[in-house]
Amino acid sequence: MVVLIVDGYNIIGAWPELEYLKEKDIGQARDRLIELLAEYQAFTGDRVIIVFDAYYVRGLESKQEQFKVEVIYTKEKETADECIEKLVRKVKNVETQVYVATSDYAEQRTIFGQGALRKSARELQIEMDDMNQEIRINLEVHQKEKPAAKIPIDHDLLKRFEEMRRGK
Repeated sequence: MVVLIVDGYNIIGAWPELEYLKEKDIGQARDRLIELLAEYQAFTGDRVIIVFDAYYVRGLESKQEQFKVEVIYTKEKETADECIEKLVRKVKNVETQVYVATSDYAEQRTIFGQGALRKSARELQIEMDDMNQEIRINLEVHQKEKPAAKIPIDHDLLKRFEEMRRGK
């Protein structure tokens, strides 16, 4: 099993589309990140956990699931980094490979020590761009393919039906 743990605000600050949304409304930026990572989860089948610290959202710790993506808001005095480190310890085992998406160098070094691998914000963006390109190519191929008949029909019979349809 593969688990991707995402430092939400770190990624929002690193991706131009999300940074732009953040300037207008941080909630929209969070929602868009969740949508993007839901697409990633649907494509890869990986377990995806997004961690937002309490810096922008005050209140009690909460955990939600949106579009098969787990979204965690930390406790008010807890940073996303602390929460991510706890999560890595909790989910990392022999059968599970954990990736942490963050561009925070100190956090990357800490999670390396726990056996997790890192994906920088840029690497995750490139991976998502590649995924979207692959989806576009698959859609184009499927749209070009002629739908097969539900009942296999002999070529000569198809030709005769076509002649009848045209009134010949």
